[in-house]
Amino acid sequence: MAALNLQPNIADPDGLYARLAALHEGLDERRSAVVNSKLILLLANHIGDPQVLAEAIDTAKAAHLAISSATEQA
Repeated sequence: MAALNLQPNIADPDGLYARLAALHEGLDERRSAVVNSKLILLLANHIGDPQVLAEAIDTAKAAHLAISSATEQA
């Protein structure tokens, strides 16, 4: 069973950030959300492991809830 890798694992994080930013250039909010959804599905298909995908979803949700809670308390 594989586990979600939360350690830095991107050879060129700045390059990846630049490519992601370029992907969204000129897109309105709706189209940006659509392209994000397509990218997520492509990467999920590449990962394939349902346990890793579930862990990633749960981790993203927990991080979002923690940020939302901290924002509401400020």
